[in-house]
Amino acid sequence: MTFLLRCVLVCVSILLTLYLLRRIRHSKMKIEDSIFWVMFALLLVLFSLFPKLADFISGMVGTYSTANFIFTFMIFILLLKVFFQSVKISQLERRVTELIQTFALDKEEDKEKEELNYESNRE
Repeated sequence: MTFLLRCVLVCVSILLTLYLLRRIRHSKMKIEDSIFWVMFALLLVLFSLFPKLADFISGMVGTYSTANFIFTFMIFILLLKVFFQSVKISQLERRVTELIQTFALDKEEDKEKEELNYESNRE
């Protein structure tokens, strides 16, 4: 792995960590959601500080170069994150639908009760 790539990885991970801390401080991001990104940044630092580790894993996997392994590995991790976010979004959409339906039914019941009260007061 070239020195330039190592420097880029360290800089990107430091910038990512600083950005995350800023978002957390301003309550724009939950701590639970930021754990993934902090781990992602730490993994970048790990690979940049210990390039032999990335070389070893790259050799075991059989990629052409260490840089290709790192980019492929990071893309794989990000695809996993997208998949789990899609699952989470689907669950939230289902929950929103249930809440809207419950709200609509409650509103209809309240309307019927008001009509019954109005009719009973007229008599």
